[in-house]
Amino acid sequence: MPNRRIAALAAAVVVIAAGLGVRALLCGAVAKYGGDLLYTLLVYALVVAAAPRARPVVAAAVALGVSWLVEFAQLTHVPAELSARSPLARLVLGTTFNAPDLFWYAVGAAAGYAVHSACTK
Repeated sequence: MPNRRIAALAAAVVVIAAGLGVRALLCGAVAKYGGDLLYTLLVYALVVAAAPRARPVVAAAVALGVSWLVEFAQLTHVPAELSARSPLARLVLGTTFNAPDLFWYAVGAAAGYAVHSACTK
């Protein structure tokens, strides 16, 4: 399991770098929705790092659930208030609800599932 945990942490680092690159180099919908997809992939990698024996379907469900929870929390004032105080909170929680984000989170969870499934065979 240590190898799976290390691989998941390495994947998390790669996803963070990709997310920063997408935000720095691209603009518009590609940057926004690419960031959403990568956000869920990061959560997926962290789930596998925390629970290396998790089956791909479970890791995907948890990553998607966390991503959707954060998005739906944006319907309240809490994420916006925390984001106003902390750049890190802004990156993690966002500020405003956007329904299309829910789709892109699902795409990110599906991508994580596909890669994880291919790597565990």
